[in-house]
Amino acid sequence: MSQITQEDALKIAAQVMHPAIDRNLVDLGIVKDIEIKGTHATVTFAFPALNIPIADQLIGSVRSILEKQGLSVDHQVTVMSQPELQSFLAMEQAAWKGL
Repeated sequence: MSQITQEDALKIAAQVMHPAIDRNLVDLGIVKDIEIKGTHATVTFAFPALNIPIADQLIGSVRSILEKQGLSVDHQVTVMSQPELQSFLAMEQAAWKGL
């Protein structure tokens, strides 16, 4: 299997759509970064606030799609910065489809 790059991993993660917003998790800034070392990926998730009810669902969706590419996956969680949050809220308002 060929080496998956950070760019490849982000493209793969971008296939995961938010269930209530018509945007993918990379565009929304929820998948903030993916660090690749060999066959190991560490995904950094940035959420608008702590204790987001669907956080585990979103993390699991990204983990699953990356594991299908042969990567072992760990994750870290952080809260969006104020500029990231403003961008997220603008996209949420423009593309809200509801649950």
